[in-house]
Amino acid sequence: MKNSDLYAAIDLGSNSFHMLVVHEVAGACRTLAKIKRKVRLAAGLQADGSLDSASLQRGWDCLQLFAEQLQDIPADHIRIVGTATLRLATNIDLFLNQAQAILGHPVHIISGEQEAALIYEGVAWTSSGTGRRLAIDIGGASTELIVGEGTSALLLNSLDMGCVTWLKRYFADDVLSEANFEHAITAARQVLTPVASAYLKLGWQGCIGASGTIQAIQEIMTSQGEDEVITLKKLLQLKQQAIACGRLDQLALPGLQADRISVFPSGLAILIALFDLLAIEDMVLAGGALREGLIYGMLGQRQDCDAQERTADSLIRRYQLDRDQAERVRNTALEALQQVAGSLQLDASANTMLAWSALLYELGLSIEYKRAPEHAAYIIRHIDLPGFTPAQKQLLGALLLNQRDEFQLAALQQQSAIETEQAILLTRLLRLAIILCLRRTRGTVPEFQLLANEQQLTLTLPANWSKTHHLRASELQQEAQRQTAQGWPLVIKHREE
Repeated sequence: MKNSDLYAAIDLGSNSFHMLVVHEVAGACRTLAKIKRKVRLAAGLQADGSLDSASLQRGWDCLQLFAEQLQDIPADHIRIVGTATLRLATNIDLFLNQAQAILGHPVHIISGEQEAALIYEGVAWTSSGTGRRLAIDIGGASTELIVGEGTSALLLNSLDMGCVTWLKRYFADDVLSEANFEHAITAARQVLTPVASAYLKLGWQGCIGASGTIQAIQEIMTSQGEDEVITLKKLLQLKQQAIACGRLDQLALPGLQADRISVFPSGLAILIALFDLLAIEDMVLAGGALREGLIYGMLGQRQDCDAQERTADSLIRRYQLDRDQAERVRNTALEALQQVAGSLQLDASANTMLAWSALLYELGLSIEYKRAPEHAAYIIRHIDLPGFTPAQKQLLGALLLNQRDEFQLAALQQQSAIETEQAILLTRLLRLAIILCLRRTRGTVPEFQLLANEQQLTLTLPANWSKTHHLRASELQQEAQRQTAQGWPLVIKHREE
């Protein structure tokens, strides 16, 4: 019997074949399987445009692996698409006939524009952000550029360049030289030039990368102690590190996975050209792309809210959290932040991350009370969180870990989403909000005033409030002692009659 809650998307790319299988749970997707094989179809394209027999066989062998998983999934919950190389191959019918016989399902060869639209849909579903966004996906034989807003693509193009084809053209001698990089970058600029002005004219507020090349670059940067934000300066530094290795078979950078080595320099060259010609200031990694676009397209869920909001909503339902209490703590924490924000220079994401930590602070109670903060942090670190970047996940886990009891500073210091001092401030505010909301009843949160003077916080409560709210008053005094012992004075006062 077919499982109606299972969905599968297969992407027959120019460099790799991917299969994503998910289970729909509480309105969200739980990943059950991610299978990836380096097929390198683009490397098998011959001068006459046909795929050679070796690349065809690699593709069919990979599909044999995928076929078994599809047997338990309803046919209308499966989408299989082929991209750039299969669009180009002159013997595509030979490949497709055998592929469809193996899989038992049709393979759809999508146009470059369709691919770009699906990539943006995947980005929109899995990556948070407001305003216009530029999404970039560097594939094996094509590069997709999309400017969109919300869930709508406004401008999209699929360009004939990719990390496999650029490897064959500009690094065929396996030499990592300044000359080879410059030839690859110059060629990418030439491909980009006809469309660049349209993108620059439309503009965007943020840039998101959604490919293996960009993921590899981010992994290298974090392994080298950098934050997750990609900039042109960092890309040029990586280029010099690659050149210092001399040859492809000698390329060894911390964080670079073995299966990305061969196409890393060519993908890096294309990305450098993109940053340069489009004047991109910075980029973060997307939570998903083509495969996620296929999956969410089948699910047909509402698209009227942010990816982070959908993720938090799913967690609240899945773990049966008390939404009223979560919103009470969130509103109290945000009110506290608003009162002190005027005297501080806070990261733009501080408000948002405090809100999500407050909404999810009881996540660990689904396991048990005593170590609930540890359980909450563990869940956040190890669960799929569409819309949250790796650094944001790390910060969210650190905030939840520090929601009560003794401070665990290492987690706050190790996160790279915001400055450590700001993470500590958010932690202090979250802890205060949780205490103020202990009654779990509407109308029981006292009117308070919070002032910040360097490291000192002064919390002013209604006159005589502590005389009639003994538990919360005691908890606040203990919290004041804990924070003050860390070198962050917390003063509890009461308004005069």
